[in-house]
Amino acid sequence: MKGLILVGGFGTRLRPLTLSKPKPLVEFCNKAMVLHQIEALAAVGVSEVVLAVNYQPHIIEEFLAKESDKLGIKITTSLEDEPMGTAGPLKVAEKHLNDGEPFFVLNSDVTCDFPFQAMIDFHKKTGAEGTLLVTKVDDPTKFGVVLYDDAGKIDQFVEKPQEFVGDRINAGIYLLSPGVFDRIELRPTSIEKEVFPVMAKESKLFCMELPGFWADVGNPTDFRSGTTLKLASVRDAAPDTLASGESFEGNVLVAPDAVIGKGCRIGPDVVVGPGCVVGDGVRLVRTTLLAGARVGSCAYVSDSIIGWASKVGEWARLSNGCVLGEDVTIKSEVYATGATVLPHKSVSADILSPKIVI
Repeated sequence: MKGLILVGGFGTRLRPLTLSKPKPLVEFCNKAMVLHQIEALAAVGVSEVVLAVNYQPHIIEEFLAKESDKLGIKITTSLEDEPMGTAGPLKVAEKHLNDGEPFFVLNSDVTCDFPFQAMIDFHKKTGAEGTLLVTKVDDPTKFGVVLYDDAGKIDQFVEKPQEFVGDRINAGIYLLSPGVFDRIELRPTSIEKEVFPVMAKESKLFCMELPGFWADVGNPTDFRSGTTLKLASVRDAAPDTLASGESFEGNVLVAPDAVIGKGCRIGPDVVVGPGCVVGDGVRLVRTTLLAGARVGSCAYVSDSIIGWASKVGEWARLSNGCVLGEDVTIKSEVYATGATVLPHKSVSADILSPKIVI
């Protein structure tokens, strides 16, 4: 069995972080986004994972070459000369995927507990050509709603309904049989709008409700909320991997080589990456520190993402969705709210309302 991960292009939704790394290599809960997916695929016997890319493929290839041996799984890339939508990449990668067996398709910025074995069992039971994961959302007006019967057979898709018709949406994770290749032309194509509706009309498309959490972590706001959901899942599945002690509150993940100072209050929903240094008396809330970030003594950081090797000075205060790119310096005692700071910049004056520092 094989799997295809749709990596996409520039990662504009997650900038400024993706100015330094391709989106699938940005660390989510201290692991590259794409590795969460690849490890879960390997765990159910997937022998080869293909990444459909059209931006910085050489960087992705170099990174995954090191991981391939560790995971015991073949990892290849399928290069798109132009953006091919969500179905076109399947056709481009057909030579890698079409071995007569069903294959997984995932969007690279989706995270959950990946119930792949349950999908395999359900797909075999129904004899479907395609199986989708669906998940419940609070506000279905922002999404395409999936309507289906008690057996899971999809009847139709309703795009961003303004009146309530259902609250289950496409979770961006599929198990498809090879017959789907005959439905896709080699051109930019939407699998959601051009392929799945036809399969549904032919009663060949089924769905399975996703147990547990689901998040699209492709922009900073969803990255932070997704971190909260992921850490709660870790609390249930592997609580010993979370930090404990008087300095920590709620769910906190700390890399083994990170240094935490005295008198800190960290959490809830905080991730401290490899090589990070947190000074004395620091308060961190709902924040991710990427590898090598440093936070000076008595600083306060909430609801923010601090980029690789960035430095937050002593007594600085960051809040309201700040996102620092790589190697950013926030000087001591600076206050910033809602600041997006591009890589390699230095901020020495207060930022009193959301803005982009370029």
